[in-house]
Amino acid sequence: MTPPAAARAAPAPQPERTAHAMPFGAELRPDGATRFRLWAPDAEAVTLLLGQDGAPLPLEPLDDGWFGRIVAGAPAGTPYRYRLADGTAVPDPASRAQQGGPFGPSLVCDPRAYDWQATGWRGRPWHEAVIYELHCGAIGRPGGFAAVERRLDHLAELGVTVLELMPVADFPGSRGWGYDGVLPFAPASIYGPPDDLKRLVDAAHQRGLMVLLDVVYNHFGPAGNFLPLYAKSFFDAGRPTPWGPAIDFRRQQVRAFFRHNALYWLEEFRFDGLRLDAVHAIRDDGRPDILTEIADAVRTAFPDRHIHLVLENDRNEARRLSGTPGPAGRYDAQWNDDVHHAAHVALTGEADGYYADYADAPVARLGRALAEGFVYQGDWSERRRAPRGEPSAHLPPTAFVSFLQNHDQIGNRARGDRLTALAEPAAVEAMTAVLLLAPQIPLLFMGEEWGSRQPFPFFCDFEGELADAVRRGRREEFASFAGFADAALPDALDPATFEAAVLQQPDDGEAAGRLELVRRLLQLRQQRVVPLLAPRRIGPGIDRSRGRMLDVAWMLRGGGWLRIVAHLAPDLGPAWEAPAGEILFESAPGLAAALADGVEGWGTIVALEPPA
Repeated sequence: MTPPAAARAAPAPQPERTAHAMPFGAELRPDGATRFRLWAPDAEAVTLLLGQDGAPLPLEPLDDGWFGRIVAGAPAGTPYRYRLADGTAVPDPASRAQQGGPFGPSLVCDPRAYDWQATGWRGRPWHEAVIYELHCGAIGRPGGFAAVERRLDHLAELGVTVLELMPVADFPGSRGWGYDGVLPFAPASIYGPPDDLKRLVDAAHQRGLMVLLDVVYNHFGPAGNFLPLYAKSFFDAGRPTPWGPAIDFRRQQVRAFFRHNALYWLEEFRFDGLRLDAVHAIRDDGRPDILTEIADAVRTAFPDRHIHLVLENDRNEARRLSGTPGPAGRYDAQWNDDVHHAAHVALTGEADGYYADYADAPVARLGRALAEGFVYQGDWSERRRAPRGEPSAHLPPTAFVSFLQNHDQIGNRARGDRLTALAEPAAVEAMTAVLLLAPQIPLLFMGEEWGSRQPFPFFCDFEGELADAVRRGRREEFASFAGFADAALPDALDPATFEAAVLQQPDDGEAAGRLELVRRLLQLRQQRVVPLLAPRRIGPGIDRSRGRMLDVAWMLRGGGWLRIVAHLAPDLGPAWEAPAGEILFESAPGLAAALADGVEGWGTIVALEPPA
């Protein structure tokens, strides 16, 4: 007897298996064969070395410098390399996985083998973002993608909504920051196989967390990059950079390589967005330029998902950011170094290097950054002896990512010391409240939630002359900074330098107190600030900061203001106009009422004020 329709078991959900189709690399075909394709315009001949024994199979020369071949019997897991005419064996530049890093063989992968569990995930709106930046290798012992996965419950409970992974493109050695990657499609084998990374992203989505990935499109690392041996035209020898000849984006094959890389991470690994590293180092006169081309490709490919694109751009090019009229404003946000630099000077008094441009009036410059986006909006930079930036006051606050610490601003210091080792706790806590309750998108660096004092120095694992060059370069870099004697500079090549950076949570009252403060601030942000950040609900900021008093307010479209007042100094502050309206946060009870007489010491007040 056939049961009634209502009683029939629902069909089992179909597994979701995704792959990004690429015109290069090793692609498994539906008929079970594998297509190999390599762009090698400077190679006389290319031979595929297949399997552990490296059985030679000549590739067929194709048009425009391409070589290719379809091979039966090369299933997922098969190792392979390409041999050039001089006998050099090289990995596939579009390898999806490596066996033992860039100097080992590439592996054929079946990207559809992973069965995604968070099948209904489409992401979250950008205005809900609270970013937590982390290093996959230093997140714990042992590190790797699985170690990050073990942190997810802690981060979700804390109030984080976005994980941002420092680059995972495969690089040589057993440790490194990841910005010297040489195989942009292969997750670093030291962190785990590709399916471990997919499992991490999947588990994050099941907890409501987005995941962003740092990608590096401005250079390749100095070791393990074999492209110049067979594709010299991938680079422009006439444009030197600190990392060697610039990538030549005049070549359509080069543009396609990076365009597909962006789509690959978003489709095959289901990342929710990308943070593009140091795009000011990319030189491309094309129309559209490569940054616009990548963004256009992403927006076209994923119309039904929340995909977020973030820039690191020292040029402060406001025209690239969302909220700018016209075709250029494709990127959701930019890391805002201006906020960091002004806040750091206010907290520490440091004026070396790039902090010099903020030393004269750090709190006023912080106020301008919070109210208008950039401090330098075409203004003259005394340190650079040139104007810097573009007008940004028209942009929404969510077009900027603010931070007090990140991998650069800690690790690029001589000893990798964190802000907590440089400023008193009350100062850091006052500025943390500004960071987490201002309408800009906040970013925390791993361990910042409990006030970690562990250093995060630069570390790498090069050998020979390259290792010596790194040591010499760091000595020269910090020679002009006060207080950094040669003997105090950690050796970036020493394994102990990396071990010192591996995150450990202290078990003490100070760490517990900071953790509770951050948790409380993020809960308040989610409940009271995030609803104000939905599109078109918050308007321009007004900055009334003076001296060491920060006073910034943002207009709410329904009337009223979100206002932050903070005394950013240890001494007695001037009498100040107290917020009128609902007090959302005080760093000490009665602080708002005490403003009329002047508050003593560091403190922050956040309020919702009625229309003036």
